[in-house]
Amino acid sequence: MSGELILTNARVVTPVCVIEAGTVVVRDGRITAVETGISGLSSAVDLDGDYLLPGLVDLHTDNLEKHMMPRVKVPWPATAAIVAHDRQVLAAGITTVLDSLAVGDVWPDGDRVKTFSQAVEAWDNARRGAVFKARHALHLRCEIGHEGVVRLFSTLVDDEDLRLVSVMDHTPGQRQFVDASKYRQQYPQLSDAEFDAYVEKRRAIRDRLGPAHRAEIIALSKARNVPVASHDDRTPQEVEEALAEGITLSEFPTTIEAATAAHGHGMGVIGGAPNVVRGGSHSGNVSVADLARAGVLDVMASDYVPASMLMAAFALHDELGLDLAAAVATVSATPAAAIGLDDLGAIAVGHRADLLHVARHGHLPVVELVWRDGVRVM
Repeated sequence: MSGELILTNARVVTPVCVIEAGTVVVRDGRITAVETGISGLSSAVDLDGDYLLPGLVDLHTDNLEKHMMPRVKVPWPATAAIVAHDRQVLAAGITTVLDSLAVGDVWPDGDRVKTFSQAVEAWDNARRGAVFKARHALHLRCEIGHEGVVRLFSTLVDDEDLRLVSVMDHTPGQRQFVDASKYRQQYPQLSDAEFDAYVEKRRAIRDRLGPAHRAEIIALSKARNVPVASHDDRTPQEVEEALAEGITLSEFPTTIEAATAAHGHGMGVIGGAPNVVRGGSHSGNVSVADLARAGVLDVMASDYVPASMLMAAFALHDELGLDLAAAVATVSATPAAAIGLDDLGAIAVGHRADLLHVARHGHLPVVELVWRDGVRVM
């Protein structure tokens, strides 16, 4: 990496404030200066008073799986899916993304299970073939009630790009789906009797295998210093159990009580950015905006809409009055720090120059240009 990049006449969003008319200097892929004032150098890129933000860091996105299976039972070529996913997240301002692959499922013959090996192979080929424009790593989302979850997880636990593991239990009747009717909506092809019988079968398997699977996955992750997140915590008791297991992140807590307990114990609380944009949870769980109002929201992830991260950060500022620097940190510096990427996610001297030129079109923030390591990639 070589050369100099000067971005000027920008509203520079730093970790602590917004510089209303600022300049950022980049050399050899890293930020070397963050200054007040507008550069007069002819080589400087004039951002016309728009925002300059750090590249977003997304800890959880199901977007790759959506591209792998764009309609129910309609698989898409894996390599094409990977490329489309990469370009989409970059256009949303996400320069570092943890591709969240589901390891196992409540329904063992579901689409996620069928496409897992193809997704892993295509992802690995793209990584090694320099196909990606964004920076990609892995987040393995382990369904503890799936019979083969530990075997599948073990094939990737030593991957150098594994950055996060979450232990999940989507069996209807608890956590995200305490109201089983919400889960029922996903399977309209089954009769009520068929659905109820299958759920009872999966609950029995989860009760028999789940605790041991959870313990083994956590132990394997901790042995490799990979952070572990709990998933869909509903009660303070579930948070305390996760804390005792050495879990450091509470991903998508479903109640204000669970989020408050997690935050109070020093666990990072991750909320879904689409929840903020839509004004609430599609599953009937806690509003992420309410978590922000209560001061217990640390990180936002795109979940299932990459563009939601930038929109949600500005919504926290515009609608809740959160300081813009603090709102942007929830989608940049804080998630980066949570997985040990301390030189990403902030416009600060010494950090890697992942940067976004963002313009407001009405209330909508739109990504105009993207730099990764000081090189323009969009």
